[in-house]
Amino acid sequence: MKQTKRKKHYTERTTTGDVFIISIMLILIALCILPMMNLVSNAFSDPMAIMRREVTFWPVGFQTGGFMDVVGDNRIMWSLAWTGILTAIVVAINLFMTTICAYPLTYESLKGRKIISFFIIFTMLFGAGLIPTFVLFRDLGLLNNPLVLILPGSLGVFNMILMRNFFLGIPDSLKESAEIDGAGPFTILWRIYVPLSLPSFATIGLFVAVGRWNGFQDALFFMAGASEWHPIQLLLFNIIQNNTAVDVADPGGQAQGMGPVLQAAATVVTTLPILCVYPFVQKYFVKGATLGAVKG
Repeated sequence: MKQTKRKKHYTERTTTGDVFIISIMLILIALCILPMMNLVSNAFSDPMAIMRREVTFWPVGFQTGGFMDVVGDNRIMWSLAWTGILTAIVVAINLFMTTICAYPLTYESLKGRKIISFFIIFTMLFGAGLIPTFVLFRDLGLLNNPLVLILPGSLGVFNMILMRNFFLGIPDSLKESAEIDGAGPFTILWRIYVPLSLPSFATIGLFVAVGRWNGFQDALFFMAGASEWHPIQLLLFNIIQNNTAVDVADPGGQAQGMGPVLQAAATVVTTLPILCVYPFVQKYFVKGATLGAVKG
């Protein structure tokens, strides 16, 4: 009888905890989804309804004029395509550099391994600041050069540490077996470590892709004189600042008040591509983020 009561009490306590956790999760989901719903509703609503603050989570006076203007703007379409190309290049270079820098640190026979690791981690603690960075890029001839959007993001110390720890989690017996068969370090890396590290690659690739896609400050500071190479987030920043998205010949004033609609439509268009990428790497994300965190 006591066991039955104790079991019943345990079941009730578990159910209460589940309800609490589910409630918290639903609140967090609502906090993420409702702003997006409001943004999409503004993109499809009548401008005057937005100015009257009548739009919440459903379009008022449904229209697609904002999206038509955004899609018809060559600057936005080119900036969107360029940002996609830029993101793919940065992700590819970052994964390559992260891999070739993390892999040697898994060898205990590497001379100066601890010292190298110390100086690598030391760089995470200090930053030169904006002005010295600007002077450095100026002296290197990178101002108003698309390479300034690529080279600084070629290697991240945190990502390298995450990759190194993931490599350390791979059983040494696999490497030893390959070495017995005559495989060299690069063969082991390509044939063993890389295939087993897809979760880590997906995790780091997602971090880098989201960071590069959402980045605009580097272009704002270092690409002021090369507007044709501005990424989409900087263009979106200028759209919001200027309250307009396109150069519309509107002598009669028909487009007056379209600013909020154009802003919302441009934001939706620039957010969709990176949202579409996430489902394809989601299954690797949690595994890659946790497996590399157990070894120091």
